[in-house]
Amino acid sequence: MSETIKVDIWSDVQCPWCYIGKRKFEAGVAAFGDDVEVEYHSFELAPDTPVDFAGSPIDYLSERKGIPVPQVLEMLQRVTGIAESVGLHYDYDSVHQTNTIKAHELLHYAKAHGRQLQMKESLLKAYFVDGGHVGRIEDLADLAATVGLDRADVVRSLTENEYLAAVKADVVQATEYGIQGVPFFVIDGKYGISGAQDPDTFAQALRQVRSERADTDTSETEETHA
Repeated sequence: MSETIKVDIWSDVQCPWCYIGKRKFEAGVAAFGDDVEVEYHSFELAPDTPVDFAGSPIDYLSERKGIPVPQVLEMLQRVTGIAESVGLHYDYDSVHQTNTIKAHELLHYAKAHGRQLQMKESLLKAYFVDGGHVGRIEDLADLAATVGLDRADVVRSLTENEYLAAVKADVVQATEYGIQGVPFFVIDGKYGISGAQDPDTFAQALRQVRSERADTDTSETEETHA
């Protein structure tokens, strides 16, 4: 039995490529066919965004980022089409642009309670598909309850900033790794893959790690019997 391969993923809840990359990575893991442990880490694409931003993603990208509206519309149309190709139905007309710091705190809370992967999927779906608000504590608590977390305790945790230090630690580690954009995948602590790559790219990287481990095990066995 080979040891489980660990994959650390830096991403943001309001990153369209992160959701697409999640689906492609999952397809790569399925093609790989062996055990993979996944842990999500925090990365804020727009930490200066107000929780209740008065506008749409189009407004945000045009006003805050200085991108011309026609270019923004073209970008969103393109990413929506790519999302469709992996089975995701983005609804940018309903998206609530917001600050995601509390969503990241919730992901750390969920990790501590064994629900991080379910929570990550729910947050991405809420933001891109369902028109949910992922910046406000009450809304996040409602969403947390749907994956089996204690709603009242989630409110307490987010109100007390219980996992804020953990979020900041993730951001620092991303800087140390030189991560400038997300999604970013770190496989077995040594191979980095940036962006929403094709499933085969992830599968090949996982196979490489498995092969290297097998070679190491063989070498160690030969040395033991030498």
